[in-house]
Amino acid sequence: MSGRILLIDNYDSFVHNLSRYLVELGCETEVVRNDVLTTREIAGRAPSAIVISPGPCTPAEAGVSCQVIADLGATIPILGVCLGHQAIAAALGGRVIRAPEPVHGRTSWISHHGAGVFAGLPNPLRAMRYHSLIVEEKSLPPFLRVVARNEEGLPMALEHADWPLFGVQFHPESILTQGGHQMLANFLKRAGLNPVLPATQDLVPRESDDAYWENLLRSRPLHW
Repeated sequence: MSGRILLIDNYDSFVHNLSRYLVELGCETEVVRNDVLTTREIAGRAPSAIVISPGPCTPAEAGVSCQVIADLGATIPILGVCLGHQAIAAALGGRVIRAPEPVHGRTSWISHHGAGVFAGLPNPLRAMRYHSLIVEEKSLPPFLRVVARNEEGLPMALEHADWPLFGVQFHPESILTQGGHQMLANFLKRAGLNPVLPATQDLVPRESDDAYWENLLRSRPLHW
């Protein structure tokens, strides 16, 4: 697959899992810390797409992330994950607030619109969450649409009405998220690329099988 992905690292350990997934899909991936390059320098690299990683801070502390979204989101496909998702809202006029309760290392059922990055995925799907902040839906501008929610109705994914800009609050790179490779592949397809799903990807049952998840947690050592 031709094309190069620039992965903005918000000083988070999950960036290595994201990078690995992208490489497994056939991408040439460049990982850069959020305080190394300017938006002009990023644009000069002419990436096929940009992925903005999770991180332990707020969007305001996420280096160049928000500026990249504001300056380049109309022309370069961008996917924001967790903090990156929150940065999309913050960069375009929305607010990020404290979640009703912090969720760290827990899965939730996510209902979605079945298109875009969710095309061909189970609905609902199980996804891993690690966050204390949440996008405030009522503050979002009309061009940012909520396209996925958890069981409590909280926004779990955003899509721009006109730009190739997508955000997910959960972690597609977690082994406990259903169809993580497929989700990232869908984004890459929206960027005009032709990813190849790895033959060894973890294919999780499409049915709502809680026993599967319990057995997986017991049988596999998990390193976060």
